Amino acid sequence: MNPSQLNPCDAVSRRRFLASTAAGIALARAAQPAGATPAVRPNVVFVFADQWRAQATPFKNDPNVQTPYLARLAAESVNFTNAVSGCPVCTPYRASLMTGQSPLTNGVFMNDVPLPGHAVTIAKVFKNAGYDTAYIGKWHLDGHGRSSYIPRERRQGWDYWKVLECTHDYNNSAYYADADEKLHWDGYDAIAQTRDAQQYIRDHARAEKPFVLFLSWGPPHEPYQTAPEPYRQQVHPENIVLRPNVPPEVQEKARTDLAGYYAHMAALDGCLAALDQTLADTGIAGDTIFVFTSDHGDMLGCQGRWKKQWPFEESIRVPFLLRYPAALGRQGRVLDAPLDAPDIMPTLLGLCGVPVPDSVEGLDFSGHINGGPNPGDGTAVILCPQPFGQVARKHGGREYRGIVDGQYTYVRALDGPWLLYDNANDPYQLQNRCNDPAMADVQARLDAQLTARLAQRNDEFLPGRVYIERFGYAVDDTETVPYQP
Repeated sequence: MNPSQLNPCDAVSRRRFLASTAAGIALARAAQPAGATPAVRPNVVFVFADQWRAQATPFKNDPNVQTPYLARLAAESVNFTNAVSGCPVCTPYRASLMTGQSPLTNGVFMNDVPLPGHAVTIAKVFKNAGYDTAYIGKWHLDGHGRSSYIPRERRQGWDYWKVLECTHDYNNSAYYADADEKLHWDGYDAIAQTRDAQQYIRDHARAEKPFVLFLSWGPPHEPYQTAPEPYRQQVHPENIVLRPNVPPEVQEKARTDLAGYYAHMAALDGCLAALDQTLADTGIAGDTIFVFTSDHGDMLGCQGRWKKQWPFEESIRVPFLLRYPAALGRQGRVLDAPLDAPDIMPTLLGLCGVPVPDSVEGLDFSGHINGGPNPGDGTAVILCPQPFGQVARKHGGREYRGIVDGQYTYVRALDGPWLLYDNANDPYQLQNRCNDPAMADVQARLDAQLTARLAQRNDEFLPGRVYIERFGYAVDDTETVPYQP
């Protein structure tokens, strides 16, 4: 397109022209004072899977993963290699994602409790800034039953809405739209949800207003053996290369589960590729912030443990890729600054030139992404305020607070120091160096940093029962909030 062909009154054509040419990008940047609203307001497509650990990616050199598109996306993106899920379980992550707050601020530190309706959420802020908002897939923030209809007043600012609170029945997956009528996705839900997201993009690509679209997939969360058959045929348990921290007694189960886990990932890789192709076909890929991440990881036999909530690498580390060609180009690069769920909202708002509300506690990494300094101190806090569900106390769960940086993980339980790993020299966390005299200085430094970070958050690190009572949650005999299917 030539600029002389543009209708000067056609803001959409101008926005697309600016986003699609190097000259236009330079013009937009030159006209934009630091911290101001971008001259070309980007769209946001934010895609997150459930339980996809960072280690199961091509850029972490996992020999089992079959995700060629993800490798290509990483080559074009900013890759936060130390991204974490600070409270590594579904509902707390989502509440922090929506509010930019820590779990003990918004009160959502367990599954199946509601995010308060008065919360200042990312959708409400974008909507007030003139964006259309859309959410498709798993929600898990309503707390009124996992299969219940969620009326508009409980949708936290999202307008376009095709959602179920929570299901992992991927081939018989229900959802609700605007009416209290249960509908079902056609076939494997992640593929159907992606098609719906593609249609949303097509419908809004030429709109005057920019949009923010969140796509939340249920896989690769268990059940592992339910990906479409062609993908399951690609991965066989006997060929799985296990991480060295999977003990012998669980290796057979780990291989079986991992084969299904990687099959889900292969299917999702195709979904990512299709979604990105739609951005390209509609001409808005350059002017769209495209993010891929996950809510938390999955132990899958590592350390002899399963699922999430644990403070180990396979539970807390998540992939986080961000591509924004109009501002950042398509040359991939790595940032090692720890990024946690509360940081996502202010960072996306910052990249879009939308003011960050005072309620937000997370850090805005948009300046760092653009070449500025790291706004943090190089650490992230990890926590489990209350063990529950699959990691209830009877399964070995415990309250903890911890700190991670580019080299170490240090974790404190209620009764004192618990874990210390030198991840740079012991990446599989095979040797707990906690209370090792040779690591005394390192442990003391990390303990002091953790104390300072907790004070900054007003986190008293109390027993989980205190927080349950403080926020008025009803729990069963395992201190888990029961839910209606």
